Amino acid sequence: MTKQSIFGRMSQLIRANVNAMLDRAEDPEKMLDQMVRDFTNNIREAEEAVAQTIGNLRMMEDDYKEDLDTAREWGQKALAASRKADEFRSEGNNDNAAKFDNLAKVAIQRQLDAESSAKGAEPTIQSQREIVERLRTGLEQMKTKRQQLISKRDELVARSKAAHAQSQVHDAVQAIDVMDPTSEVGRFEEKIRREEARVRGQNELAASSLDAQFESLEDLGEQAEIEARLAALKSGSSTPAEIGTGSQSGTGVTEADFAALETEKDRA
Repeated sequence: MTKQSIFGRMSQLIRANVNAMLDRAEDPEKMLDQMVRDFTNNIREAEEAVAQTIGNLRMMEDDYKEDLDTAREWGQKALAASRKADEFRSEGNNDNAAKFDNLAKVAIQRQLDAESSAKGAEPTIQSQREIVERLRTGLEQMKTKRQQLISKRDELVARSKAAHAQSQVHDAVQAIDVMDPTSEVGRFEEKIRREEARVRGQNELAASSLDAQFESLEDLGEQAEIEARLAALKSGSSTPAEIGTGSQSGTGVTEADFAALETEKDRA
């Protein structure tokens, strides 16, 4: 039982794989074209069979007509022989009259044989005619079905191509979906955002450095101004009024003012 189960599963697996391979290998357009070719071949074979049947019917009709013609001819011969016998009998020539009466009987017998042959062929001919009509009807139906198959094939092929084109467009759109963070566009966007952030950081850092430098320059300028004014005071080239301190009669600066300045400097 185990072996049978294993073999059965293996057989089912092989069939499934083969069917899957066949499904992948099937091309709807090629398969439909093959169906049209097969149906066309069937119609061609049916046409040959119908033609053969019609040929046989025509032969039987010819034989039937020939039997009727033969029966008519023998009837005419029987009539001619009978009249000839009557002539000889009216002349008193009974021997010739009997002879021609016998010929008339032979002709009548041949006439009967021909009529019997024709009558025997009538049912067969009628049957063959009915068969031919059915075959012709079936053949016309096959041709109609073939045309319908061709139209259906064109429709299905067009639908298959349209579906394939839509699938290609869908795949192309999916490949460049800018809203998808896992797409290539999303990856590039993230890289550019990182680069922009790095540049902003550099700019901020540069700006802070420039501010510090300008502040340093301002401090140096102020210190230079102080040193210049101090030097001017010592040289006596500038008066307190020119530098905005005190009046011309006196500075008004005491030791307590210097002590306050020292305290403020220490606090700074």
